[in-house]
Parts: sequence; structure tokens; C-alpha cells
Amino acid sequence: MTDAALAAKKLAQIESCVSDLRRLARVEAMASDLREQRFVEHTLQIAIQAALDVASHIVSDRRLGEPRTNRELFDLLERDGWIDASLAATLRNMVGFRNVLVHGYDDVDLAVVRDVLEHHLGDLDAFVAAVRRSL
Repeated sequence: MTDAALAAKKLAQIESCVSDLRRLARVEAMASDLREQRFVEHTLQIAIQAALDVASHIVSDRRLGEPRTNRELFDLLERDGWIDASLAATLRNMVGFRNVLVHGYDDVDLAVVRDVLEHHLGDLDAFVAAVRRSL
């Protein structure tokens, strides 16, 4: 059975990060303020990682399949009806973004960071809501 307390803790962490970004992030300052850029990047990284942790826990507990990549976690959740196709696609893209932040595969594109801040924080909220509905 899915550990509701663990899931709740991780979902609250996502909400906290999203709230902090909405209240504190200064998008216009990222290009000239390294501290601001790192705050935003790190907070996004924490939120996306928490979503991955929740997804992994659900997929494992419900025996939804063996994902070969972190992105596939969201495919499995979609297939099992936890999230819709549009949200799954967005979350897969966020995993790629997180990989850039964590592993330094490429330089971080501030335009992408800005896009996530301005257009995709609600997707993290939607993930939290979807998981809570299904637990």
C-alpha cells in the first residue's frame, strides 16, 4: 500500500517550493544576480525531485511497471489514470530540465527557467492535486 504519510510529506514539499518561487523569485534579476538564479534553479530542482520521488513510490507500490528512465514514471502514472496525457508530457519535460540542473548536461538556459516559472508552476500544483485525489 502506498505510504500516505511519505507521499503527503513529498507533496507538501512540492507545494512549499512552488509557494516560495511564487513569492520570492525575481525573474528579471536572474540574468544579473547569481544568488537569485541559484535560488530559483535549486528550488525548482527540489520540487521536481519530490514529484519524481512520489511518482516512483506510487509506481513501485502499485506495481505499474519497470520504468527505464525517470521520464517513464509519468508515462506509467498516465497509463494507470493518475494523471492525464498533457500533465504527463509536461512532467517528462521537467525531468529533462531537472537533469540539466543536476548533472550539468548543458548550460542552463535562463529562458527555459523563466518559462517554467511563468507557465509551469501550476503543473506541479496539478500533479499534487491529482495524486491527492487518487490516494
